[in-house]
Amino acid sequence: MADPYTQIYIHYVMATYARAPLLFEEKQDRFYDYIAGIIRGLGCFVHCIGGVEDHIHILIGLNPAKSISEVAQKVKANSSRFINQQNWFPEKFSWQEGYAAFSVSTSMREQVRTYIKNQKEHHKKISFTDEYFSLLEKHGIEYNKKHIFHQPE
Repeated sequence: MADPYTQIYIHYVMATYARAPLLFEEKQDRFYDYIAGIIRGLGCFVHCIGGVEDHIHILIGLNPAKSISEVAQKVKANSSRFINQQNWFPEKFSWQEGYAAFSVSTSMREQVRTYIKNQKEHHKKISFTDEYFSLLEKHGIEYNKKHIFHQPE
């Protein structure tokens, strides 16, 4: 077979450092467009980006030549550089260490897209921390709550 044929959907979740509510609604569209450009530049397909002030969700079609961690690293590094170059905040913007990434079946893709698009409504009912732990548990990922979110001292 000469060409690879793949369908790899990944749902990423990334939080701002210390879950600071810095991704203001009026900046989100521009920020999401920038992130989409990073992802497309890696040869991946952007299905959906959404979130609230302290975290984002991204659903992509992964380029099989890229790793899940490479995409996360490039998105976080380049998007934080973009925010800092725009001087959106008096202090330096950064992401929380780590991220979550979940595989998504084709049959669940639209449900995940809807979930991501409805983040603002969703977070009127549930905190990000509860959402994050719920996603980890739903996907069978073991974790230690003490090591999930770094809080500044």
